Amino acid sequence: MIQTPYYLIDKSALLRNLKIIQRVREQSGARVLLALKCFATWSVFDLMREYMDGTTSSSLYEVKLGYEKFGGETHAYSVAFADHEIEAVVANCDKIIFNSISQLNRFASGAGGKPVGLRLNPGVSCAGFDLADPARPFSRLGESDPQRIIDVVDQISGVMIHNNCENKDFDRFDALLADVEARYGELLHRLDWVSLGGGISFTADGYPVDAFCARLKQFANTYGVQVYLEPGEATVRHTTTLEVSVLDTAFNGKNLAVVDSSTEAHMLDLLIYRETAPLGQAQGDHVYQVCGKTCLAGDIFGEGRFDRPLQVGDRISIGDAAGYTMVKKNWFNGIHMPSIAVKELDGTVHVVRDFSFDDYVASLS
Repeated sequence: MIQTPYYLIDKSALLRNLKIIQRVREQSGARVLLALKCFATWSVFDLMREYMDGTTSSSLYEVKLGYEKFGGETHAYSVAFADHEIEAVVANCDKIIFNSISQLNRFASGAGGKPVGLRLNPGVSCAGFDLADPARPFSRLGESDPQRIIDVVDQISGVMIHNNCENKDFDRFDALLADVEARYGELLHRLDWVSLGGGISFTADGYPVDAFCARLKQFANTYGVQVYLEPGEATVRHTTTLEVSVLDTAFNGKNLAVVDSSTEAHMLDLLIYRETAPLGQAQGDHVYQVCGKTCLAGDIFGEGRFDRPLQVGDRISIGDAAGYTMVKKNWFNGIHMPSIAVKELDGTVHVVRDFSFDDYVASLS
């Protein structure tokens, strides 16, 4: 039995999402890139590259990871590239996308003839969190003014747009895209490619995939562009659990169970966005607040219902633990970093990475 805590990636569940991605590619003609900012566990890239066209990145290290470990088409983007990075970025990408016209003017001449793009910010989005909203006031994410972009259109071959965030509503996606068309139609006709970014939950149960594909195809045909999608969460939704063990139980107005993991260190977005971890593996009468083991008072995964009272040594599976987890894990409090395990398509499970005190020491100085 594998020692907890560990992330468990189920390739069978991953394959379900990948088959939907393949369907979207075939029906719409869109090319689909994995957003490494969300998920970069390269041990399962062998399966993912069969159903996806490549990767997109937010930094030099992600560019290099995509180029070296995934292959296919590698898009490079950063909110701001540094002088000392740009040569390596260009060497490891197929397209380079700049966040601003000033970055474009500064670095495009060094792109070595590779396609150059610009991030476009329509000023509207469906983000439910101000923290993640690219259209928030004073946003630094992309260029908005159509005329400013038209003025440099001869220097670019495409644009990238990120204004969907956990968008499960096709009608809202359609409306946002229509807004882009209304505002930037003249520009779109002069491009070779358009990336519509990530955040579109087209692998969610009940999503109208056929309508989504038809809309993408219509957009591509109208403007004569190659459409790209950059799914992160949509690729890995419901594929991974964080496996933990109960270390202690208590009662302080509620039943408490302390486990050998932490939101702060291992599922950080739960704290950032004040969300609750999926703890729905049982629907019994015994309700527990599942708590992390760090000294942070608010280190709480959430409440779960269990079939019997929890005891020390019991194991709990915390759901939906793929996106923005392994890429954000940290050594807060020096607690043990979860291993990463993979459940293969034949059902066998093996650890692909574990961590030790030496890794903790090596992360410091």
